[in-house]
Amino acid sequence: MVSAALRLTSCTMAAMKMLKVLPLLVLFSSCQAHKDFFTSIGHMTDLLYTEKDLLISLKEYIKAEESKLEQVKKWAEKFDSLSEAAVKDPEGFLGHPVNAYKLMKRLNTEWLELENLVLKDMSDGFISNLTIQRQYFPSDEDQTGAAKALIRLMDTYNLDTETISKGNLPGVDNQATLAVEDCFELGKVAYTEADYYHTELWMEQALRQLDDGEVSSIDKVLVLDYLSYAVYQQGDLEKALMLTKRLLELDPEHQRGNGNLKYFEYIRSKEQNKSSYSDSEAEVPKTRKGRPEGHLPERHKYEMLCRGEGIKMTPRRQKRLFCRYSDGNKSPVFILSPAKQEDEWDRPRIVRYLDIISDEEIAKVKELAKPRLRRATISNPITGVLETAHYRISKSAWLSGYEDPVIARINSRIQELTGLDVTTAEELQVANYGVGGQYEPHFDFGRKEEPDAFKELGTGNRIATWLFYMSDVAAGGATVFPEVGAAVYPKKGTAVFWYNLFQSGEGDYSTRHAACPVLVGSKWVSNKWIHERGQEFRRPCKLSELE
Repeated sequence: MVSAALRLTSCTMAAMKMLKVLPLLVLFSSCQAHKDFFTSIGHMTDLLYTEKDLLISLKEYIKAEESKLEQVKKWAEKFDSLSEAAVKDPEGFLGHPVNAYKLMKRLNTEWLELENLVLKDMSDGFISNLTIQRQYFPSDEDQTGAAKALIRLMDTYNLDTETISKGNLPGVDNQATLAVEDCFELGKVAYTEADYYHTELWMEQALRQLDDGEVSSIDKVLVLDYLSYAVYQQGDLEKALMLTKRLLELDPEHQRGNGNLKYFEYIRSKEQNKSSYSDSEAEVPKTRKGRPEGHLPERHKYEMLCRGEGIKMTPRRQKRLFCRYSDGNKSPVFILSPAKQEDEWDRPRIVRYLDIISDEEIAKVKELAKPRLRRATISNPITGVLETAHYRISKSAWLSGYEDPVIARINSRIQELTGLDVTTAEELQVANYGVGGQYEPHFDFGRKEEPDAFKELGTGNRIATWLFYMSDVAAGGATVFPEVGAAVYPKKGTAVFWYNLFQSGEGDYSTRHAACPVLVGSKWVSNKWIHERGQEFRRPCKLSELE
């Protein structure tokens, strides 16, 4: 308790010291810095205000420096006139004792004053503001994470580098383009991961923009150096040779280029004489040209569904889907004002409730959740330990019904509409997805090989999932079920519901689902995982395993 109090006091004192130069946003962030900015659009918005504050400070700094420069110019004009007269007849000039004295004074005092003026931070704020705020800036991990997100979006939605570089994305309000430096950095991120496929694509894009005349601090020689090696690593020896020769045309003395040219020509000669060299096949990398192999067995199907392709429901099955009004299991509230319900899918049965959460409630949930958002974690199936993962790019927070009437009201609404007891359910989880935010295919319930998945809760397995959509998404961000080919699209104010377990208690493996990467926009959701305990009489067990 003492250490916590000391930390709070020091944080408060630091905030008071910064009050004169920093806005309220910085005071907040100085005591509660966030990490993993790229995993939440909600937290990234704070960075825009930070940048705006720095820009204001920078403009004040420019004005002050311009004023300082005017003073320096006056000093220069004064010294220039004195120097011109003095150097014409140095001895005669210094023969006057006043001139000799003033020379001593100028060099000992006045030039020192000028030095202090030049070195002085006239704005008395920008440098200190920048220094303080820099510790809350995104990290290298954020920049790399955002770069990987762009590459992920490119793959998932079949976008080429030209489309992304020109910012021609669906549903965009703010056009944004990539410079040569940006394309080069994306290629370098892929190169660092030994992902030569994407290295080639982005280095080629950088080279195209340079060939089109774009001015850049990155030169063609540097781009060709990376590009030729990435091409070689994918087994395309002839293209690697061609690119290396082009590099040497621009810089004949390039040491690595000359070495690579000799090596590539040596390998080609061995390839042309395979019969003479039994080990020649080992010389050229046999990496398959194309995307690196993923860890997802259903990646192709998952990405097709994210694009709106893939399995479609037959007309006969579609006829079995209906819209209806729900009285929420004879709930007094919904008898008077029934909820609008529509079928999204038949097996597993997925239903959507329309206009089920108001804009005011959504705003309150986001207000409560935003200060608590932290990088979303997953439970390691082997160790059971919560950890971050590259396949879940979002931030989440947990809200209890005890802390605000809005959360209590939402919990009560879920209970009335599902007919399930939510007192044993997990707290309401709020999630905000970041750049290319996604959650790859997973199960909400604990499988047989994970017997201790929810042991610490003591409430049994996750029997059902309730998912609120708290924002519209301009492009991407669908909830897809790869096993059956279902795709559910975000629509603000609606919620979807499905059972994870059959009535026998066995897991329904067709509920394996994923949150597709957000292509354009910000995706906010909140979900309630309902558990088995308390449902014994609300959803009685059946004897048949799949009933």
